[in-house]
Amino acid sequence: MVIRTRAGRLSLRVHLRALLVGAGLLVVALGVSLVNLSTGDFPLPLREVLRSLLGQGDPGTDFIVHELRLPRVLITVLVGAALGASGTIFQRLTRNPLGSPDFVGLTVGAATGALVVLLLLDGGGPQVAAGAVLGCLATSVAIYLLAFRRGVQPFRLVLMGIGVSALLESFNSYLIYRSRLDEALSAQVWLIGSVNGRGWTEVALVGGTLAVLLPVALYHGRHLDMLGMGDETAVLQGVPVERGRAVLALTGVGLAAGATAAAGPIAFVALAAPQLATRLTRSPHAGILPAALMGAALLSASDWAAQHAVPGDDMPVGVVTAALGGVYLTWLLFHERRHNG
Repeated sequence: MVIRTRAGRLSLRVHLRALLVGAGLLVVALGVSLVNLSTGDFPLPLREVLRSLLGQGDPGTDFIVHELRLPRVLITVLVGAALGASGTIFQRLTRNPLGSPDFVGLTVGAATGALVVLLLLDGGGPQVAAGAVLGCLATSVAIYLLAFRRGVQPFRLVLMGIGVSALLESFNSYLIYRSRLDEALSAQVWLIGSVNGRGWTEVALVGGTLAVLLPVALYHGRHLDMLGMGDETAVLQGVPVERGRAVLALTGVGLAAGATAAAGPIAFVALAAPQLATRLTRSPHAGILPAALMGAALLSASDWAAQHAVPGDDMPVGVVTAALGGVYLTWLLFHERRHNG
């Protein structure tokens, strides 16, 4: 479906099924978020939660909703959206379903930056977040330079990312090994990926990242289809290949960095959200926005499971997403094996 202005100066192609799937995912994410706001150690009726969100709640309810639960819920939605958008950018740029920030080393690089601040510089809170962002950016530059050889080929980018990721994983393990027990425990919890105890500072961090970078990703994302067909085809279609790829790559790095800085290296979401969105939309290229909404819904549901899977134990959401990732990858391998005979 194509939408045009009366003068015909502006036209927009809309995939109707993708639009409906995106709307459904948004409803799911908001619905699960409301459930997360109403459940916990102090259950609240949904009606009271809505009244509090509208500024009509009593002081006790307002404290529970606005101070204890709303930051966590917002971070879950925003981080999931950022990871979903980043994942689809990198999978499309590398033309590889495994080309997500998890596999190409970006989240590991962010973890390295955070661990250096946490274990070597004795930083905390905002300093750890800044270290994660800088670590992610530095890792992305290193991978790009290592993969560059008369341009950057997607397969080289993925292979270099995997290699750099392995080296950084080893370095991270060494940092934890040489630290004190209490520091090692804190670092290990951060490495799992968690939204527990996050506050408005982290909401502002990842919310600001999305507000700035998601419009850039959506605007330049129209070139992803052409870039996925190869550089020669993209040039023939008038796409500025190097500039478009650089802008999209930097945008994907920024989204992954902001998400990791706010909640730690949460696995699986950036890998699976684009592929699940593609399956729901029945389109080979579901687009950045459906993948972002899928990431938000997926991480919100995972956080609900993390809070209720074991009674009395509020697990880090990274435990749940890692388990789901293992199940998903196993299913994907069996599906591909059966499909290919």
